[in-house]
Order: sequence, then C-alpha cells, then structure tokens
Amino acid sequence: MKSALRCRMKSYIQPFERVLALKELSTLTHNEPKTLPSLDVYPVDYEVSTTARPRELLDRLAYWESVQAQKQSTYTTQALREATANIIKNGVPFDIIKRYVPFGSAVPLPNRRCLRYGTHGIHEYRGKFFPQLVRALLNIADVPRRGIVADPMCGSGTTLVEGVLTGLTAIGVDMNPLSVFMTRTKCRLLSLDAGEAEKAYNRIRDSLLSPSFGRKCEALTYYNQMPEPDRRYLSSWFSPQSLRDLDGIASLISKERVSPIQDLCLLVLSNILRRVSWQKEDDLRVRKEIKDDADIDPAKEFLEELGRSVRVLFAFLRQDGSKPSGIHHVERGDARKLPQHWARYKERIHCIITSPPYATALPYLDTDRLSLCYLRLLSRPEHRKADEMMIGNREITRRLRTEYESKFHAQKNRLPGSVSHLIQKIEQLNASHPVGFRRRNLPALLTKYFFDMREVLVGMNDVLREDGRAFVVVGNNHTIAGGQKVDIHTASMLQEIGEQIGFAIEDSIDMEMLTSRDIFRKNTIESERIIAFRKKGQ
Repeated sequence: MKSALRCRMKSYIQPFERVLALKELSTLTHNEPKTLPSLDVYPVDYEVSTTARPRELLDRLAYWESVQAQKQSTYTTQALREATANIIKNGVPFDIIKRYVPFGSAVPLPNRRCLRYGTHGIHEYRGKFFPQLVRALLNIADVPRRGIVADPMCGSGTTLVEGVLTGLTAIGVDMNPLSVFMTRTKCRLLSLDAGEAEKAYNRIRDSLLSPSFGRKCEALTYYNQMPEPDRRYLSSWFSPQSLRDLDGIASLISKERVSPIQDLCLLVLSNILRRVSWQKEDDLRVRKEIKDDADIDPAKEFLEELGRSVRVLFAFLRQDGSKPSGIHHVERGDARKLPQHWARYKERIHCIITSPPYATALPYLDTDRLSLCYLRLLSRPEHRKADEMMIGNREITRRLRTEYESKFHAQKNRLPGSVSHLIQKIEQLNASHPVGFRRRNLPALLTKYFFDMREVLVGMNDVLREDGRAFVVVGNNHTIAGGQKVDIHTASMLQEIGEQIGFAIEDSIDMEMLTSRDIFRKNTIESERIIAFRKKGQ
C-alpha cells in the first residue's frame, strides 16, 4: 500500500547534488517526487507517494535531512552521521561526547558540507571525492542488499567505506601501497567498539606524555631496522632530533595490542610526516625547506592528530551503534588487470564507483614518498619502477617515451578521433617551438594515459554483471604546447572510449569543483564530471 512521505533535502548542497538527490529519491521510491509550495529559489521540501518503507529511506538517502511519515519527522542516518563530526571541537573530552551521542532530540546538524565523519577524515589524500556522492550513486544504481560495489583505483577508500556502511561487499584495488593500507584500516575501524578506541587513545597518550618517553627515543630501534637506502633517504629529509622523536612514536605504536588502533596510529604518523620533515608542506614537487628543530614537535603533532581522529571515530561509533555493516576486501594491484584480480567476482559486481587519476595532473605516488618509506610500505629503490607503472604519472624515461610514441602511431585507430587529434596537435605545436623535456614528454604521457584507461574500462565492463552500472568521476585540465593553451577534455574522451569498447552511456553530470581543505588545494582541477556507464545485456 502506498503512503505519502515528506522528505526534506539538505539546504546547502550544490546544484549538481540536488540533481543527484532527486535521482536517488526517485530510484528508491520508484516514483517522481513533487516539490511542495515554497518561496525559496531552491526548494527543500518534497512529497513522494511510495510503497517503500520510511526506515529504508532513512538508512540509505545521502542528500536528505529528514523523512516525515504520518506527521512524524525523523532525521536520516546520513544526517546523524555527519552531525557526529560537528561536535568534535577543541579536544572535547570523551565524557562530553558520551553525554551527547547517541543523539536525543537535539541534533547539531551541519549547516555546510561535512566530508570528514567516521573514518573519512583520517589522513589527507589528494584527489579525494565526496562520501555523499558515493552513497547517492549507490542508491541511483539501486544496488541490492548484500550487493557488490567495487573501486579499481580505490585511493583513500571513500567508495569502500561507504559500501561497508551501506551493508555491501566492497572490493578495491590500488597500485599505491599506502592507499591499500589506508583503505583497509578505514574499513576495519568501522567495526571497532567505541569504548576500545577511547581506552587505546588514553594508553597511548599517557605513554607519550610520560617522562620516560624521551629516553626511549634515543635508541632509534625502528629506524635501524630499515634497509640502508631508506635510512639514507630519510636522513636527508628529517633532522636527527625529528628521527629520534618519530622513532619513539613508532616504537610505542608497535606495542599497541588492538590491531585496528595500531594501524590507525600508523596512518596518523604518516599524516604528520610532511609537517615534521624538511619537505615544503603544500608543494607537490620535491622541494626542501630546512626548519629549525624548535619549530618541530613530532610528539605534539602526533597526539593532536590522533586525538582528533579518535574523537571523530568515537562519536561516530557511538551513534551508529550496532548497525549492520558490510565486508571489504582490498589488495595492491593493477587496475588494468581487473579480470585477473577479480576473477571470483566476474559478472557479479553490481556497481563500480571510481575517481581515476587525471591525465598528468598529479605525481600521485611521489607525494606519498615519505610515508611509503617510513611505514616500510615501499622501499626507496623500488619507488622509481612503481611510479613508472602508475596511471596518469608525469614522469617518463626517454626509452619509454620512444615506445609510446611508436605505439601511438601504430595503434591510434584504437582510440577515439578526439584523443588522436589532441595528441597529434600537441606533437605538432611542440615540434614547431623550442620546448623543455617535460612538454616534449606530454604526447607520450597522454598516449600512455588513454591506452591505460582503455584497459581499465575494458576490465570494468568484463567484471560487471549484466546491466551493472559504472560511475567514473574525472576532471579536465589543460597544458601549454608551443606557447598555446590546449584543453584536455579528459571526461568526454573517456566517455567516448567507454562507448567504443561496448558500454552504454547514460547520464553524465557536470560537477562544480568545491574548495579543498587539504594540503593539495592549490592543485585542484576546475571542473569534473560524473560519467555514467551501463554494461549492455546480451
């Protein structure tokens, strides 16, 4: 039997998010919502007639604040989750958090976008996309309970975390070992007991603040267990005193007996490395800026970062309580080889949501080099080889440049005409002007990028079930060739490649780029698009 439900949209969301909000609501209710009378330019109140249960909408909706049934209005699970991050300010004591959460009648709803609830805010990461976007796309794809969602370039784990919170099986692959570790840790922490998190934090804080901590830093036990090339590299980026302080923290973390908390501490340690090193903090290139030891306090930085992360997690876990969660599996691997990595999931995956690297936009692996080395995830001698394999990388050897130039001219008919024209245009402009090696490398790097992404899209099509959906969130950028600005319309080109290899193209939605709050905000891309693919039926 149908009933009329009144749903209130979040008032502060962007126009493209309003489009997604209406799509997710109409998909879940199997009906088109109607706007209720309003004087607002962007109305927030809608009514929809549906057989869907209010509880299901409350648990799943991403861009909606509340659902009213039979004159009783209830906040959505998403709104409550975001509110948990709203109360974590100025090192609020755990006892105060316990007093407020789980929320009663008074809920401190955010009045602006909240992206850092639960485990989403742990560790900065370039190229993060929004958790609400992932949740809305899961709803639009109508992924069933216990369905499978996947991300072949899982990055900081946004898709997998939201998949787990939705009760799905969430699988991911990434070539960056830090991304794999980050994603796995964020997902594992979702099933931690809130009280266990509080106790672990207090143990670590007491040890760090004890008078004996300084004496434990002198031995360099953790540092001395690293391979010699890694020790030499790290000593060129950290002062001797910082290395001693970091060693004390790392040794303390190694004694933590709760495994997810130990991994959380390692991520927190990773996140402060730039701040306590000689690396210029907001610079993507490898540039050194020597700092005085008096301006660097690793223990203080670590404790503040850990305190914030644990408090946000603590509030979230108390609010979510015993909500059922999904399962996750993440591994280090190559997105160009999805049929091999996900052979057991072949034609079983309901939805893929991913934000791939942009063409030559960021040195993805290199920005993490201190963390990869210090956390022993990737030894320094292996770094160059791994970086060459990354999709969207900005560096290439002369030998590889020659190989990709030859590949382009031999196989350019495998790419859409728009891609071939772009690469040829840049080649011709550079040939007529004196350019440096970076600009001369660009045609080969673009060739590598678009052939790589073609392989990724072929693999995605292979592992999706019939009529499965794939959402690719990607940005456009530009370059200078022969003194001329050349736009790289990555999104539309990937859409053409997807259609060429057999995907059906559904809606694509342009996104207004939002100001990033992380250390890479200077490098954000001006425009992004959500490309929606569907695997065709037989």
